[in-house]
Amino acid sequence: MAGKKAAVRRDAVAGIIEDWARERPELDTSPLEVLARLHRTFLRYQAGLTDAIERHGLAVAGFDVLTALRRAGAPYRLTAGQLADSGLISSAGVTLRIDRLEKDGLIVRERDTEDRRVVYSRLTDAGLAKVDEVFAEHLENERRMLAELSPAERRQLARLLSKLERSILACAEEAEDGGR
Repeated sequence: MAGKKAAVRRDAVAGIIEDWARERPELDTSPLEVLARLHRTFLRYQAGLTDAIERHGLAVAGFDVLTALRRAGAPYRLTAGQLADSGLISSAGVTLRIDRLEKDGLIVRERDTEDRRVVYSRLTDAGLAKVDEVFAEHLENERRMLAELSPAERRQLARLLSKLERSILACAEEAEDGGR
């Protein structure tokens, strides 16, 4: 019932669009309809994600490190550079995250046996158990967030968001090329 009531009620973006249509009817606000909703959706998603992960004593950035190590497969280890290249963790934040996860007993640092300059971060047994537990709950949380979309709608939205990301990246590349 609450979901239906929320669907009938005018959302904030619709109100903003109506305001601009009244004040500046000559403007095409269709980009705002998409990107403002995407932004608001992301903020709500991020809040739900953060709450769920913090209940397990983790920060989102630490969770990203654990999931990157888990996805690497056995022996669940990567260098700090590889973790930064995974795309979820900034290179500046990697060492701080590794320090915290090591202190919590979720990872250990190991030197490469052939090149002692190379240091890996590896999941401990406790880290492996923690990431498996939290990631399963994370996926269930995301399933609940997407519950009002059919499987076909989810696939369509994923394709459209991928296309949107490519469009935004192309725009950024154009801006970089124009600035040179």
